[in-house]
Amino acid sequence: MKRLMSALGWAVLPLCAAAAEVVEYPEGYRNWTHVKSMVIEQGHALYESFGGIHHIYANESALRGYRAGEFPDGSVLVFDLLEAQAEDHALVEGPRKVLGVMVKDRTRFAATGGWGFEGFAGGDPNQRVVADKAAEACFACHAQQRERDYVFSSWRD
Repeated sequence: MKRLMSALGWAVLPLCAAAAEVVEYPEGYRNWTHVKSMVIEQGHALYESFGGIHHIYANESALRGYRAGEFPDGSVLVFDLLEAQAEDHALVEGPRKVLGVMVKDRTRFAATGGWGFEGFAGGDPNQRVVADKAAEACFACHAQQRERDYVFSSWRD
């Protein structure tokens, strides 16, 4: 029996390790602090992947990070990417394209600057779009912001 339990323990260990690196859907993020909005228009290098209206939200820990210049573990940043549609001489929000999430945990995400990355297609918690290699690609882009703890956005008074 002891051998069976030991074997089962080893069999479950990889599943636990994979689960430990999962970035959860940020329930209630629309009640967090809105940090900024921006529009990526056609002609921008990231337009094909990230064109549209971005709204950035931060939880309480992330707000402390913006002010201190370094984000504590537990910080969560969300970028809510929506299609940008022209309507009656105004740029308005269209359907949600993706909900991007960054979670700070120096232990779990040591290989990517302490940040975990995930995207949810259409904002659907069941439609994850970031795999291991994609998380590395997210970090590769964010690496240029190392001096700002890998975060592009900034807090504006």
